[in-house]
Amino acid sequence: MSVRFTKRWFRRKRVILASGSPRRKELLDLTGIKFQVISPNVDEKVLPEEAPRDHVERLALEKATSVAANHPDDVVIGCDTIVILNGRNILGKPQNKKDAKLMLASLAGREHTVLSSVAAVWHKKSKHRVVTVESRVRMKMLEEWEMNWYLESGEPMDKAGGYAIQGKGAIFIEGIVGSHTNVIGLPLMETVMLLRSFGVRL
Repeated sequence: MSVRFTKRWFRRKRVILASGSPRRKELLDLTGIKFQVISPNVDEKVLPEEAPRDHVERLALEKATSVAANHPDDVVIGCDTIVILNGRNILGKPQNKKDAKLMLASLAGREHTVLSSVAAVWHKKSKHRVVTVESRVRMKMLEEWEMNWYLESGEPMDKAGGYAIQGKGAIFIEGIVGSHTNVIGLPLMETVMLLRSFGVRL
């Protein structure tokens, strides 16, 4: 008795990256996983009394869930990244140059934490999971001209904490403890392991 296999048997799970970040797309591209990009529509404001870890985990899950609702057959991943100073002060994306300069001044000469959460949602199977990754970053002391030079480059304006470690901001970083890709915006090893737990292979 022969068994007829249809294309459905061999179809790989489709992956959707729920993010408009070109940096996250570039990182996920490195894995060779085929995926589609759909930007989520989620309010990223911090809720009153919300702890940093609760904040990133909630947003990562909300981003993935908002896209998964319209794509129930696909595995959707969402991610959120924040910079934390003094263990509690959340630094998001600066609103303007003045805001960005204040962020840089507060980080200069100090160690801060970069926290990312990655959520995977498979709506059809009612399955979801969130992983959170923490890295510690130390920035060198910055002189006034260095901050002004960096601000004029325009790079800080859409980055959490007002700097990009994968760009010009790398010259300010003395050291990192933990995942480097986490600081960029998508902890790659943990993301791949998360997708594997949903049956997605490289």
